[in-house]
Amino acid sequence: MEIPDVSKLQVRNDDGNISGASQAPSIEKIQQLLKAKDDTSRFVGLALLKSVLDNSPELQDEKGVIVSLWNSISPKFLDRLLRTGTQSGSDQKNSKDMLDLAVAVIHTFAVLLPNEAKQDAKLIGRIPRLANAVLYSSKETTQVIIETLLTLVTVPEGAKAIVDLDVDDWTPLIEIAPEHSHILTIFIWAWERGTANLEDDQSREVVRAKIDKGIQAFVSSFIGTDATSLLEFISHVLRNLDERLIPQNPKWLGSVAKLMRNLSTNRPNAASRSAYTNCAGALLLIYPESTPQLLFLDEKDSSKPFSYLFINLILADLRATLPSLLAKLNDPDYPRISQRLTSALDILTAFIGQLIAWMEELDDDDDPDSKSTTGAESAQQQQQQSWLRMPPELVLKLSSFIAETLSVVLEYLRDRWDVSVAGAQGLHPEARAGSAHTEFGSHKTLSWDAKDAGGAAADAFVLSAIRAVALWVRDDDGDVLRKEAAGLMDMLMELYQSGGGDPTRSQPDGWLDYRLPILAALEGVLRTSRGVEAFNAYNGWGILSADLLGVLEESSTSTSTSVNETELIRGTRAALVLQIVIESEGHTPEDWMGVVTAVAAYDVPTAGGEEEEEEEEEAKGPGALLDFQVDALQLAAKLLANASPGMRKRFVHSAGAIRGIAEQLKGRAEEDGAAAGALEDVLSTLAT
Repeated sequence: MEIPDVSKLQVRNDDGNISGASQAPSIEKIQQLLKAKDDTSRFVGLALLKSVLDNSPELQDEKGVIVSLWNSISPKFLDRLLRTGTQSGSDQKNSKDMLDLAVAVIHTFAVLLPNEAKQDAKLIGRIPRLANAVLYSSKETTQVIIETLLTLVTVPEGAKAIVDLDVDDWTPLIEIAPEHSHILTIFIWAWERGTANLEDDQSREVVRAKIDKGIQAFVSSFIGTDATSLLEFISHVLRNLDERLIPQNPKWLGSVAKLMRNLSTNRPNAASRSAYTNCAGALLLIYPESTPQLLFLDEKDSSKPFSYLFINLILADLRATLPSLLAKLNDPDYPRISQRLTSALDILTAFIGQLIAWMEELDDDDDPDSKSTTGAESAQQQQQQSWLRMPPELVLKLSSFIAETLSVVLEYLRDRWDVSVAGAQGLHPEARAGSAHTEFGSHKTLSWDAKDAGGAAADAFVLSAIRAVALWVRDDDGDVLRKEAAGLMDMLMELYQSGGGDPTRSQPDGWLDYRLPILAALEGVLRTSRGVEAFNAYNGWGILSADLLGVLEESSTSTSTSVNETELIRGTRAALVLQIVIESEGHTPEDWMGVVTAVAAYDVPTAGGEEEEEEEEEAKGPGALLDFQVDALQLAAKLLANASPGMRKRFVHSAGAIRGIAEQLKGRAEEDGAAAGALEDVLSTLAT
């Protein structure tokens, strides 16, 4: 098709007059050209239409006219122009002009059409050819294509259309992503919004595989770049995607880890630090088994292991940012800063866990009884240790840096909580929930916490901070941080209750479950006298024992195969914490004996009737339910053992009932297992 010179066109209007470049043709005449049978007239109509729309601001607001003009355009003709624009040869310039015009027209209508019209297949159906055209278009037209796709992906049908494309159809866009970061935004919107209505597992499996291949293609495209935008993209996708669509055991993990390592060791700027921190935090949370080895991998006998350098960067960021964070609670940048620091704490938590595991492995190596392994097992242990090995002096130095940083974290948590409750200690939480509305925004009536509902309790940073502190104070033998953490006991106890879903308390949406991290922290804090004093001062026994008895009641009314395992694990950890308190106190106050009465009344659940005898047999041996039951019995036995003689006489019937429960559970436990031994200890304790 020969392209006419639009500037020299003469079009006869309905009144018989000739309109040229200096006189805009009528809408009716443009529509006649668009509906013509020959491609030349259609092209002239498109060119004139584009010119009229660009130069008539008042026309752009006439939605009815815009829809009518769009309906006059042949979608097949647009496709031919887009397809012709990808061809090469003697008419390459004409082909490029056709492509430029088609893209410009589609972009104009993508912007001007009302939202309901944007979801029509006539517009959405142009997405595949637009995506393919970026490989052949000029730099300016490529930018227009990207802007068009950004507009279309904001509507549900547009997002779904991009998801429905084959991975090969994504390739043109993915290949130019390093030069056009907005393409990453297109895929974020598409993968998050275009997958919202997947109804069956098979459809989700197909999309998950496509997303996996798509990320792999992105990683390949960004090789040789600093990959800052890619790492932020991966972090955002993994944190916001439906968990059923997150790739499982992806092959691109190793390549992403290398990108993060390269970026963190090459003088990273603020954007780079945020990118590798957020990405590493997301990968450690989603792929906790494979990511640590890839991220913390150390070369053998290295004087400066990467893990040492990387964790130092994370610690430095935390120490530098936390002192000024409180003043930024209501700044627009706070969500971004908080997300980075939350990721940094997640990285630190993962590293502490690996460091503790590595130290335990070293202790096992020094234990002669642990060396009775086979050659294959020994080789596997050495391989596991080698990727986190560093010189002892660096381990000591890094441990000191971690302790110093966590001290800063504890100081921030204290200030953050004081801000949240405004010194209103003992005041009912409902009295703190009101907001004052002023011309400067809404804020708490009794505090200057973040204006968003929920405050500190709904801040993911607080949860990650408590998780990191908990792991360190539980497994590190130093008492300095444990005593500092004891100063947060009021906060810990209130947050523990907030996670329980107490129906008598009004709680904002978004509150997080802090209970397991708090229990881990208490295991360390209660090793100090200051921790025990604070625990008793803030009704720690009443709060934890109420939670434990709630789990006990739930396990009694459920079968052994239907109890929530997370609840049982929490009950087990709560029993352990309460046992630590008993040991530190040395005697049993009478108001603690309610636990004994509740345990004595426990109705041991069965797997079912005679038809489920096989299931009951399978339930024998160590398991979350049996572990919890045993720990509850041990707690009750210790309470009785530390009670005064007169108190033990009053609870003699409860002691007998507990012995009966222990005998019943002993029949389910493996004879040589840990549970059987613990139950034997319970029986011997009650016999004294």
